[in-house]
Amino acid sequence: MPKDSPDASLPFWRQNGARYYTLSSCYKREFGGIVRKISVDAHFSCPNIDGTVGRGGCVFCDAVSFSPSRRFGLDDIDAQIDDGIKQLRRRFDATKFIAYFQPSTNTHAPVETLEKAYRIALRRPEIVGLAIGTRPDALGDDVLDLLAEIAKEKRLSLEIGLQSSHDRTLKFLNRGHDYACFVDAVTRAKSRGLRLGTHLILGLPGETRDDMTLTGRRIAALGIDSVKLHHLYVVRNTALAKMWAQGLVPLPSLEEYAEEVVDVLETLSPETVVERVAGETSAEYLLAPDWTAIKHAGRNAVDVALRRRNSWQGKRFDPDFQDQP
Repeated sequence: MPKDSPDASLPFWRQNGARYYTLSSCYKREFGGIVRKISVDAHFSCPNIDGTVGRGGCVFCDAVSFSPSRRFGLDDIDAQIDDGIKQLRRRFDATKFIAYFQPSTNTHAPVETLEKAYRIALRRPEIVGLAIGTRPDALGDDVLDLLAEIAKEKRLSLEIGLQSSHDRTLKFLNRGHDYACFVDAVTRAKSRGLRLGTHLILGLPGETRDDMTLTGRRIAALGIDSVKLHHLYVVRNTALAKMWAQGLVPLPSLEEYAEEVVDVLETLSPETVVERVAGETSAEYLLAPDWTAIKHAGRNAVDVALRRRNSWQGKRFDPDFQDQP
């Protein structure tokens, strides 16, 4: 075999020199070209805000700062998708798009209302699939049955927010659910063959690198298909902002965060798509850390740490990992 030939025993993305499995690589393999997500706001509520589960929401959450679509005020789903297609075609020369129901809890409504919103998004031929962001406590069996039916027709990814697998941290975050609730939702969703993603926040107060690594191992053991890694950052008008102003919330440096990401990447299956390795928000909402506002700062720091440690996604993946209760 020629010296520079790729090693066929490696995952395809590593044969191309990458150190983790990116969403763009996944889309290119699946659709043969560029696919971009369009953020869609269907104006659903959140059970952790409207009293179904709790009030006040998660300590870090301000819906406007976390979702571009909430900043534009386009109530009509068709209009949001039309605007998104125009912008993303111009910026990325994309021709295929995923409608991403992003802000709030996009399974927190009657099934008839949910289906109407999803079907509106799927009417456009350019929309090749859906991504639906939600919480584990808003996934009744009737909702999962609906999603499973749609998934037979179009690509569908169900993103279940978690942030941490440690109950003490979930309580601090005021998530309104525990880790067992997440495991139950994942188990019921996987029994229907749904493609699952989750969100994790690294650098949460009180969590060690071992704690974060354990969360990674648990996610891998559950067979999650994709993951978004975020750093803890503080935006205005949140409970976290008040804690931070009082000096109660330490934040990792860029270099510390990059090391935490590499720790977690090493535990994941090579088949898990890593949709992002750092969070981002607009500078007008951001309080800290400052590097959040620097485009690609987190991703570039993770790339540096991966090279320095000669590491890659799956390096310490354990397919036989057994979680301890």
